[in-house]
Amino acid sequence: MAFEELLEDPVIQKYLHELVGPTGMPVAAAPPDGEVTDEELAEELGLELNDVRRALFILYENDLASYRRVRDEDSGWLTYLWTFQYDNIPENLEEEMYRLLEGIEQREEYESDHQFYLCEVDSIRFEFEEAMEFGFECPECGSPLESMENSRLVEAMEWRIDQLREELNVDSEEPEAQA
Repeated sequence: MAFEELLEDPVIQKYLHELVGPTGMPVAAAPPDGEVTDEELAEELGLELNDVRRALFILYENDLASYRRVRDEDSGWLTYLWTFQYDNIPENLEEEMYRLLEGIEQREEYESDHQFYLCEVDSIRFEFEEAMEFGFECPECGSPLESMENSRLVEAMEWRIDQLREELNVDSEEPEAQA
């Protein structure tokens, strides 16, 4: 997939924006063909050199850019020539989806396995054990703690887990070992 086609995808635009932020987005959204220096990019895009370098480093950390160093024979200065490698974006997005799936699964398990109480005045949530320690009174304001129903939250997480598993083509549950 060519850079231009890739960058038209709103999911990829969002991914790049999340990586480099608004100040780095011009760098990520305008990858030149071939090698380019950070100074050339800064001048071409009208950006501060530090913003360009920060964006390039983030892209490098995520395997979306690489560089090679060239030493100037006269001055001894190093010049970094950057190349963009957006072929890795689909793989990076898939890894992000797996991390998201794992995080939501862990949170869903936590929400399902615990009972919560809420201070409706201060909007503070307590696990059952904490609420019991405080005598079912908010330690901040003294209001009574009310039992909190979180089944809608759990259902929303289960729905999102199913969506991610389907998208990633992952089985819904690992088969449990039989005794």
